[in-house]
Amino acid sequence: MALDRDFIDAVRDLDEHELRRLLILATAHLERSGALPPGARHDVKLRQQHVRCGKPNCSRCPHGPYWYAYWREDGRRKSRYVGKLLEEE
Repeated sequence: MALDRDFIDAVRDLDEHELRRLLILATAHLERSGALPPGARHDVKLRQQHVRCGKPNCSRCPHGPYWYAYWREDGRRKSRYVGKLLEEE
């Protein structure tokens, strides 16, 4: 299920205190549903990377940079496209 753009924009506008409350709420919900073991902690690293589109005639590859989140789950490295979370400096 994709997240609504308005929701993502609203999360970006939250201050640090509100983001911490959202994290606590999301963690509690995941623990209750069994998707996250109680007390589990995932160290998530954010990284920008350039990506090749794979089109044979593309003269602009690689594209980006795009933000990706990386973490380990059950001994395997997982990643997810994050989008524009952080402002460009």
